[in-house]
Amino acid sequence: MTVNTLKRHLRESIKSLGRNGWMTFASISAVTVTLLLVGVFLVVMLNMNNFAKKIENDVEIRVHIDVTATKQDKEALKAQIDAIPEVKEIKYSSKEQELQNLIKSFGEEGSSFKLFEQDNPLSDVYIVKTAKPTDTIKVAKKIETFKFAHKVKYGQGQVEKLFKTLKVARNIGLGLILGLLFTAMFLISNTIKITIFARRREIEIMRLVGATNSFIRWPFFLEGLWLGLLGAVIPVTLILISYYNVYAFLEPKLTNPFLKLLPFSPFAWQIAFILGALGACIGVWGSMMSVRRFLKV
Repeated sequence: MTVNTLKRHLRESIKSLGRNGWMTFASISAVTVTLLLVGVFLVVMLNMNNFAKKIENDVEIRVHIDVTATKQDKEALKAQIDAIPEVKEIKYSSKEQELQNLIKSFGEEGSSFKLFEQDNPLSDVYIVKTAKPTDTIKVAKKIETFKFAHKVKYGQGQVEKLFKTLKVARNIGLGLILGLLFTAMFLISNTIKITIFARRREIEIMRLVGATNSFIRWPFFLEGLWLGLLGAVIPVTLILISYYNVYAFLEPKLTNPFLKLLPFSPFAWQIAFILGALGACIGVWGSMMSVRRFLKV
């Protein structure tokens, strides 16, 4: 494609936006609303996903070692656990450390547990973490079968509910985003169809004088691109400004390590790039779908 041909296609695509003013406005508005909703969903979902990952990564398996186990038995149990492919990390915590942790967890009231320092009823523990948090249950079930694994705790019941809830939330969010994107593509496709119908005589003349299919199609592809990019301008601007203010306001107030927002940079800029790319993609895709089905060349 020559430079002059490209300039011609650019001019034609921009003129077409003006000729179909109301449909252009409707499509850009639809893309704007869609991408704004998608942007808000992405910001919320990715932050929620960040919270969820921190919670998931905090899930651990506590293997209480049988009190009758010798040093060699403990080493053998550790080797068995370490041989499980899904296991990422194993830490040993003696019963003395466990008692001190228990005392600290109760604060001032924990001093009453110091009575047990002479006759400690707790067990030595292996603290196990898996490479994937979702493998926790499977690994815990396997460790339960090992000799000298007296008791295996991993938050049974609560962990299953946590993983199930997070999975449902992610699937719902993804479904909503896909639905919004398809709506925008449908509206852009209709705009291009109207343009093609209005210019059917011009297209027929171009065919008669020998214009190739790609020469005729290019202005429509570019038109879809402009619709998508123009529709992304307002959502990107609003998301950047809003997230900057929300982050500046909330970040100092969120002291819980699990409830930390993703930092403005580079997160907000990544969202801006994604929205711009989505706008361009749905615009071009909507145009291509329309051209393929309704442009008879």
